[in-house]
Amino acid sequence: MTQAAKRRVYPFTAIVGQAEMKLALLLNVIDPRIGGVMIMGDRGTGKSTTIRALADLLPEIPVVAGDPYNSSPSDPDLQGNEVRERLDRGESLPEAQVQVPMVDLPLGATEDRLCGTIDIERALSEGVRAFEPGLLARANRGLLYVDEVNLLDDHLVDVLLDAAASGWNTVEREGVSVRHPARFVLIGSGNPEEGELRPQLLDRFGMSVEVRTVRDPEQRVQVVDLRSRFDADPDGFLAELTAGQQELQQKVVAAQQRLATVELDQDLRLKIAELCGTLEVDGLRGDIVTNRAARALAAYEGRPEVGEDDVARVAACCLRHRLRKDPLEAVDSGERVIKAFCQVFGGNPADREAFQLAVAA
Repeated sequence: MTQAAKRRVYPFTAIVGQAEMKLALLLNVIDPRIGGVMIMGDRGTGKSTTIRALADLLPEIPVVAGDPYNSSPSDPDLQGNEVRERLDRGESLPEAQVQVPMVDLPLGATEDRLCGTIDIERALSEGVRAFEPGLLARANRGLLYVDEVNLLDDHLVDVLLDAAASGWNTVEREGVSVRHPARFVLIGSGNPEEGELRPQLLDRFGMSVEVRTVRDPEQRVQVVDLRSRFDADPDGFLAELTAGQQELQQKVVAAQQRLATVELDQDLRLKIAELCGTLEVDGLRGDIVTNRAARALAAYEGRPEVGEDDVARVAACCLRHRLRKDPLEAVDSGERVIKAFCQVFGGNPADREAFQLAVAA
């Protein structure tokens, strides 16, 4: 797709504030194994805009031309069965470069629309697996965004989370089975005033962030001015920010390449485990996600080894949604994580700056 034909998207680097949300999204792009992001907060705080801007920021990926699953030409774990069969036959596969897919899941979607459908009549009469791919197929190797995820039917949320955790989608109808890769970064958003997600489902999101309406008058004016400039002259606005966008894109790509070499020593792992134990976090997802997010943050900022500050900056996002809620307790869950962190690692809970997620310059 040429640059001229590409849909113009508000740039990621022009989004004011919401540092916690932006960094959580970047960390999940650097290491999709973190498990996605749940974004909860007020309406009109730029959640959808930020997610679309993230997809537009990422570099194009190589795919097998014409493949409905965005199969990788070289990685077997990211290839559909048809592509593997063609490779086994020695075929030469045409390649194409495409933008990282960003798929919206509407609230009214059915399970067939999400997972895909099998034409049973054709399968029985012609003996072929006539499969119509769904949204999970389109989202492979990209981002899958569910707005108002707290209003989505629970069985669809179960399907989404299972696919996101396993990286595969399996559709079975009347003895006919189709399986295809479905590796994506799952991003959910919602307004807590409209209902909360079940705790056992919320726990399966890697990170959880909270966004609030900007109250500072100068920052509100800055947001309005930037958006007005983009709406009035999108091409000119994007041209001004090209250098910053490219710099951030290169930083993310370098972090993806560096991630495997980032080290996390045993003492720090033990402290992370102690932190999760102190907070009485059920299961081991909290430990795993905190380890991965801290390593991704170190990779993002170019450090070869994870430090305590990395853990401090991701702990609240990784653990706040896994805590048991006490309806009589007024303390914010993020503050509980900070206090527990200071108890395990040392430090003063009143010093908030060390615990704030901030996108590094």
